Amino acid sequence: QVHLVESGGGLVQAGGSLRLSCAASGNTICISTMGWYRQAPGKERELVAAYISGGVTNYADSVKGRFAISRDNAWNTLYLDMNSLKPEDKAVYYCKAEERLCPPSATDYWGQGTQVTVSS
Repeated sequence: QVHLVESGGGLVQAGGSLRLSCAASGNTICISTMGWYRQAPGKERELVAAYISGGVTNYADSVKGRFAISRDNAWNTLYLDMNSLKPEDKAVYYCKAEERLCPPSATDYWGQGTQVTVSS
């Protein structure tokens, strides 16, 4: 099992920056992918950025060039550096871990979320 705790959200002015952190504990050696998702009021949860074993990263088009995902070497902490924030980035941001390296387990784990608010 994997436990995820996000931190770093808050209120920032448009154009500002925030760094989100996701602390992972438990069977982190079984994680193959971790990512950040966000959900704005009345909208579907969407992928923001993902970090796949081997160093491959994916970003939503809306955040490319502004956000950067990174992690420590042991999947203990996942980061999301958010720059040039826009009011439309306001959402609850969730960390997700995909456990695929310890079959037959194929479980997705989610954190509790952290609120990001961007004022115009």
